[in-house]
Amino acid sequence: MPWPAPAARAAATRVPWPSAVAAALVTGYVALFVVAMVHTSYDTWGALLILPVLMGIGTPILARIAAANPERDVFRLLLLAMTAKLLCAFPRYLMAFVLYGGAADSKMYHQKGSELAAYLDQADLFGGIQYDLGMKVAGTGFIIVVTGVVYAITGPSLIGGFLVFSWLGFWGLLLFWRALQIAFPEADTRKYAKLVFFLPSLLFWPSSIGKDAWMMFCLGLTTYGTARLLDRRFGAFACIALGSLGTAMVRPHVTALAGAGLMVAYVLRKRPQQASALGPLRTILTAVVLGAMAVLMLQQVSTFFGTDGTGGDAVNQVLSETSRRTSQGSSMINATAPEDTAPKFSLNPAGLPVAVVSVLFRPFPFEASNIQNLIQSVECFALLVMFIRGWPRLSRLPRLFVQRSYVAFTAVYTLLFCWAFSTINNMGILSRERVQVLPLVLVLLVVPAASATRGPAKRRPPPVWRVAPGQWRERRPAGPPPAGPPAYAAPPEASPPGAAPQYAELPCASPPHTERPYAAPPFTSPSPSPSHSESQSPSQGGSTAP
Repeated sequence: MPWPAPAARAAATRVPWPSAVAAALVTGYVALFVVAMVHTSYDTWGALLILPVLMGIGTPILARIAAANPERDVFRLLLLAMTAKLLCAFPRYLMAFVLYGGAADSKMYHQKGSELAAYLDQADLFGGIQYDLGMKVAGTGFIIVVTGVVYAITGPSLIGGFLVFSWLGFWGLLLFWRALQIAFPEADTRKYAKLVFFLPSLLFWPSSIGKDAWMMFCLGLTTYGTARLLDRRFGAFACIALGSLGTAMVRPHVTALAGAGLMVAYVLRKRPQQASALGPLRTILTAVVLGAMAVLMLQQVSTFFGTDGTGGDAVNQVLSETSRRTSQGSSMINATAPEDTAPKFSLNPAGLPVAVVSVLFRPFPFEASNIQNLIQSVECFALLVMFIRGWPRLSRLPRLFVQRSYVAFTAVYTLLFCWAFSTINNMGILSRERVQVLPLVLVLLVVPAASATRGPAKRRPPPVWRVAPGQWRERRPAGPPPAGPPAYAAPPEASPPGAAPQYAELPCASPPHTERPYAAPPFTSPSPSPSHSESQSPSQGGSTAP
């Protein structure tokens, strides 16, 4: 006998479907974990252990951030973004070790990081660490150190390392988003969140063991500190110092670009209306600190590239050498001289528009030489279309450059980055390096419209009937109007500032329920009206004049 339909529907409604689905997913994940432990090594199944740990650490932090955010559905958006970022570590791993057969920097980082982790597990950390990386620490050696520290905590798992670095890159994107909310709240921060969290390049490239994910995190921390500095919030210098140190250990030239943007933004920062006595001294000290940091960064850049001095000749030498080193492979952009000669690079700013287009929007679809470049060209073309459609907003950038110092920081860093990285002559390398500027480029796409950035509208004076609570007597139900002529109270402006106005009232009944309440004129010793000779008790809403 078939089950009656009403009974089936009632039973279905009694089943806790969310809990049932969650239980099924957990059961399937545990089964997959057990099978992977039996048939694979920790290099693979360790990722199944690291993934839920990273989600468990990040979810409470996102919940705390969302609870302090006024926008709706922020927690769901952030949780989805973190999940998508972690899942992108798997296709990034497949590209490096299946498509390219392990011909990637992440393989070297994994091998040397595993050796360093094995040493750290046996070394006496308090007695001192003596380990030879075989190279200088700055640059590639620093990422080896970071990988070794990560493996000392999680164990040497290649896919697990991809997950950890991808997770680190997500927090960098989150810091970019928070920086925009702090320093430029008029912007469309929700649109920016969707762009910065789900742009394919930002999801895919900083999701592997290497410099990209680390730079994304440290640049986000530097930008977050910059936003706090421009908004005069506590902890700005700590974030800037830590972020700049992290980027300087890997790519000091990018640190110098960010420092230049910070200096311009700080000069254009609005001064408070009520400056304290220590305001000028604080400004001078901040300028001295930022100047010292800029000098240190320039010296670090000179040491990193092995050049003498920091003048135009040294910069030209560095950029020309960069162009020569990247003029290899099938994805070469422009044909250059033989590999043993460095092409000349012009410092003329007239070529800046071409550099911006080349760095941000290439490769074009007709320049793609393989499927990877074709996919990248689709994103670049979509980004170009978004900039063309947003031209009415972008035309306001010169004014916002002066009015909003965060826009100045974004524009200066973007222009300098495009000018410096236009020397890269390989589309594949350019696609990876571009992620260091895309989070700030996207700020230009969420610039508010003209009406949203105007100053606060002038408040009209309130009408006479809109008065402070408790100023008028409580109203009684509507009745027949009084026989005497209506008397009006003096306007609120007649009262001294900061004090509730006092009114002398006629010994009459309460006025009817009308839009403009009735009250007696401000005089003492009123003459009672014949129609209002009897006095009213307080319970009736009336009062007697003294």
